Amino acid sequence: MHVETVVAESWDHLQHELFADSWNEDLRRFRSRVAFRGLSDSSYRLETTLMRMGGPFAELERHMLRNFKKYAHRNVVEADSLWHWLSVAQHYGLPTRVMDWTYSPFVAMHFATGDLEKFDRDGAIWSVNYVKAHERLPRRLREWVEQEGANVLTVELLSDVVNSLHELDTLDSEKVLIFFEPPSIDDRIVNQYAFCSVMSDPRLVLDDWLCTHPGIARKIVIPAALKWEVRDKLDQANINERVLFPGLDGLSRWLKRHYSPRR
Repeated sequence: MHVETVVAESWDHLQHELFADSWNEDLRRFRSRVAFRGLSDSSYRLETTLMRMGGPFAELERHMLRNFKKYAHRNVVEADSLWHWLSVAQHYGLPTRVMDWTYSPFVAMHFATGDLEKFDRDGAIWSVNYVKAHERLPRRLREWVEQEGANVLTVELLSDVVNSLHELDTLDSEKVLIFFEPPSIDDRIVNQYAFCSVMSDPRLVLDDWLCTHPGIARKIVIPAALKWEVRDKLDQANINERVLFPGLDGLSRWLKRHYSPRR
């Protein structure tokens, strides 16, 4: 089985595909229930930073997280839970099984078109319906979601059910995908409208899981020939590094890209 793939033919077509199925008849409002992730190269897989380490990465995960907790200042987390520590570790660059997503299709477009070195190849935006994904959660987690009337779990809710990597690994006989909102550690998370996912099996590439669960995800390809138009219009809409990465590093990255000549 394959994930549905659509190739954007224009800026307008791209908008149409990104906002498809966002109408909520119950609310009579446009309220998308989709997680977006932008990739500068459409051939990239949905691999975690932990996977990209190579070697026995699944066995090393708990050792890295244990030592991160040991050496990090305790005041960097709001609560001493697996999910707070995973969120902070991912945010500061430790390889983890966590994957970053955004509620914003425009933020995803930024990440698909932000690397000028990749403008000679197609980009892509993955969209995953997190409500449909959560229909496959174990019963006790589904009950928490339904009880709270939430679509995405919080770190506090998850901590009540799963609070160790071992518990996460053995969560259910079927491998599951969990979306959760990390604590607002800094303005970067807020400005990027960010949230996260984890697989209960750290070895399972998300592409493979999505292929075996049709109807949950779509892949929208941005052809290389369309990237410059998308990039320029995002900059005009103030979707850029200066906003998404507040601080001098984001400002410098934006200015470098903004003033780079078109090749």
